Amino acid sequence: MIRPPSWAGTAAFSESADGDLRADHGARSSFSARLGIAKEWAFVEQVHGARVVQAKEPGDQGPADGIWTAEGGCPVAIFTADCFAVVMQSNTAVGIAHAGWRGASAGVVSGLRRSMADAGHDPETALIGPGIGPCCFEVGLEVQEKFPENLARTTWGTPSVDLVEAITGELEGLRVWAVEACTMHGEGWFSHRGDGTPRRMAAVAWL
Repeated sequence: MIRPPSWAGTAAFSESADGDLRADHGARSSFSARLGIAKEWAFVEQVHGARVVQAKEPGDQGPADGIWTAEGGCPVAIFTADCFAVVMQSNTAVGIAHAGWRGASAGVVSGLRRSMADAGHDPETALIGPGIGPCCFEVGLEVQEKFPENLARTTWGTPSVDLVEAITGELEGLRVWAVEACTMHGEGWFSHRGDGTPRRMAAVAWL
């Protein structure tokens, strides 16, 4: 489990050692107990898009890739295995975006920020969870064209995109903290690109 610094608010990012927190409810309960939060979370059916929903109670909130709440005792969660979870917090609300290249290019990060702000909960801090780094994120022309200002190279010299750089560009004015890790080549993470695993890590945030 990774906890951000105290100034960043209340959130946590799981590691592979914490188990598959999307499918294993026992692992989710154990993770929640360690954090002292409710074991029932609000979550979405992630579709790699830009739809954002507000959760007022735990459970499945339908197809979306951004979720936020202003309800105490209602943790919100996103599940990842190479994509990035982007947490945003204000004093009165907390949200998370699921940002792979499709979601990031569709605007899910700015969409979450706008949805919270429009409801009177302007985010003040943002946290970026672990995800695939430019060192390993080999991409074709379709992806390169969507991120012309964030092009990079893999460690073996092929075209890549720096998604953290792209996401950070959507967070201007916020105090930002990031987990600096590549899920594909680093140890302790689930990586769908690395081995096709169906297991997922979680980013959880709460009031």
